[in-house]
Amino acid sequence: MNVRARPVDLTAPTANAADADFAGVQAQDLVGSPYWSADLGPILPSERRWGMWDIAVLWVSMSACITTYMLASSMISEGANWWQAVLIVFLANVIVLIPMAMNAHAGTKYGIPFPVYCRASFGILGANVPAVMRALVACGWFGIQSWIGGDAIYIVLSIYFPTLEELPRAMGINIAQFLCFLAFWGVNVAVVWNGIESIRLLLLIKAPLLIALGLVLLAWAAYTVGGFGPMLSKPSEFRIGGLKEGKFWAFFFPALTANIGYWATLSLNIPDFSRYARKQSDQVIGQIIGLPSTMALYAFIGIAVTSATASMPIVIAKYGKEQWDPIKLLPIFESPLVQLGALFAIVFSTLATNIAANAVGPANDFAHLAPKYISFRIGGLITALIAVAIMPWKLCSDPSGYIYVWLVGYSSLLGAIGGILIADYFVIRKTRLDLPGLYRQHGPYWYTGGFNLLAMIALVVGIAPCVPGFVQTIWSIGKQGVVKDFWMQLYDYAWFVSFAISALLYVGLMLAQGRQPKDEATAASR
Repeated sequence: MNVRARPVDLTAPTANAADADFAGVQAQDLVGSPYWSADLGPILPSERRWGMWDIAVLWVSMSACITTYMLASSMISEGANWWQAVLIVFLANVIVLIPMAMNAHAGTKYGIPFPVYCRASFGILGANVPAVMRALVACGWFGIQSWIGGDAIYIVLSIYFPTLEELPRAMGINIAQFLCFLAFWGVNVAVVWNGIESIRLLLLIKAPLLIALGLVLLAWAAYTVGGFGPMLSKPSEFRIGGLKEGKFWAFFFPALTANIGYWATLSLNIPDFSRYARKQSDQVIGQIIGLPSTMALYAFIGIAVTSATASMPIVIAKYGKEQWDPIKLLPIFESPLVQLGALFAIVFSTLATNIAANAVGPANDFAHLAPKYISFRIGGLITALIAVAIMPWKLCSDPSGYIYVWLVGYSSLLGAIGGILIADYFVIRKTRLDLPGLYRQHGPYWYTGGFNLLAMIALVVGIAPCVPGFVQTIWSIGKQGVVKDFWMQLYDYAWFVSFAISALLYVGLMLAQGRQPKDEATAASR
């Protein structure tokens, strides 16, 4: 995987015929434009180096992580059996592949990052709205991943220094936990400050490392409980006579939505990566190979190990039930070598995933707010600071909050954005964009003062039906007897609801106003 391709100034002359054709117009008025910067400029075809296997490795590296394990294993804690949970994970990732590949198309065709892609539909200034919304979600994930790495450090330290657990507490954690979190967070910030090229080596090493760790953990669990039979024997609580009899579909759809929401962030800002791909088949096939299979494999590992812990007396004695967080299994091992080896693998792999999935996108998004003043580095620093303020340890504290508040909640925001982007790019513009116009004030994407008000209306209307369910979910977590009304039913399908409403409304409004991509009729197309 080569990430050395560099954004290029459309106004600069080029000796490469393909690049000249790609650039289309040598627009001298772009010089000094406040909406242009080296970080946001397009990658020319001659600078692309990523092939099909590079894209596949990217997804293997990002999917094989602790949060994937936790997402799948949390469904066991919510009452699913192993095959129900694996099926939900696989189905969700097949579904999310569709908008993923569609949004990636613009990145590969035009070499543009996600916030610039948003300009065609939301307007050059209006693009800041979806960019910041997506960036704030990424800040949450940056914090979650930083918390996971820091928590792993704290748990291993507390094995040898048990008095750490007696330190004063505030906001749900003690001082030592917060310091471990800050230490790992600081390593993430340092890597981001060194630039995007630092992710290449991290991802190449990380992919096999965490998969190997997962398989070792799976083998240990199978050996401890006497084979795969006991590991996978935990029955579904939705079965006849089960504790949640007749409630499977009430669980299935929110769980499916949550799993779609898991990669809803990357399904939007995938142009940040696909812009490095040599051709469309590379990004499409690479994603098909890398995403669903890796997610299903690591989901199975998380599910099997979580199910096995329900039969382990040492786990039940320590935690009172099965353990869905793999980091909390570290104290179970008595060998310091095993503990330190597992700690290194978790910390290193979490670092790699965090940088690739949760730093590149929001760094570009924040840079888009003021391209002349906010660089990729500064955007990454803003991401990291917001990640601390979100208090990610609260999001990871229980599976219900992780699934129903965090994943389902933000899926309504990102579903609406995705619906508008795909409707605009494929239905309204037929994949034709005026590339220089994406950086030009008062050009074809300036709309009204830099904002496409029709896109803003579609965005708000698409999100609105999910808001009541989100509010009720926040208040009802941990309580019994909450009756799901019409709004809660909509919330269960949050991503689907907001995606469909925003896409259909946007197309209707644009066609009703007679917005036609006249300025794009002669735009470069391949």
